[in-house]
Amino acid sequence: MNINALTAFDGLDPDIRAALLAQIRDLWTHGSTAIEGNTLTLGETKFVIEEGLTVSGKPLKDHQEVMGHARAIELIYRWLDTGFTQDQLFDLHRAVQSEVILDIFKPFGAWKLEPNGTYAVSADGGQTFIEYAAPRDVPALMTLWIAELNRLSQGDLSEVDAIAAYAHLHLGFVHIHPFWDGNGRLARLLSNVPVLRSGHLPVVIDVQERKRYIDTLADYQLAAGQLNPQDGVWPRPDLEGPFMAFCEESYSATRALVSQARLQQAKRAR
Repeated sequence: MNINALTAFDGLDPDIRAALLAQIRDLWTHGSTAIEGNTLTLGETKFVIEEGLTVSGKPLKDHQEVMGHARAIELIYRWLDTGFTQDQLFDLHRAVQSEVILDIFKPFGAWKLEPNGTYAVSADGGQTFIEYAAPRDVPALMTLWIAELNRLSQGDLSEVDAIAAYAHLHLGFVHIHPFWDGNGRLARLLSNVPVLRSGHLPVVIDVQERKRYIDTLADYQLAAGQLNPQDGVWPRPDLEGPFMAFCEESYSATRALVSQARLQQAKRAR
């Protein structure tokens, strides 16, 4: 699938289409890395990706994260026609994990070896620990997740259904948390495959909505409980609604960029 063949680009001149694709890449990369603590602004992200230069006073790690995410986007585009495999997920993990860490228990391009989890504050104000899937269960759970990714990536989803597929896959991936690090960035990349395969531009989470994003995910994970292969990746589909609504709202940023491009195209037709 040629990325320029997306139906979102229909009727746009090649230069406007290229500019829109670059805008999406920069916004996607900035939002996803900033949610994880990256300090580069949107403008600095654009500069680093396009010029390959560093920004004075900013950590080298932040530059590496931005370049790694941009490379991962290119891999996603390249593989849209192939269907996704475990090995491709490992390649994407290597792309986003650009910082060198010499620790045998923190592998690059392989499932996690140690348990992981995070603390969350529940709706009643209590502190609760969220336990992600146990390392021994990750291979079986990720086999189910990859199968669902490929099932939903057959194409022809409406915009609404594509966003729902994104939310569904995103919830499953971060609930498994299959890698020692990089799970959020990979979830926000891979869950967009059905969106792209159906001709739409990607869902992008705004860093300004970071707290609501994290809280909505945590509420789901706390209610659904720790995952296991017997119950599957999505044991409580009845709880997915709030995150789906959040993703639908988040898509306004993508719609705004498309509208901007179409207005520019319309000016040329006058």
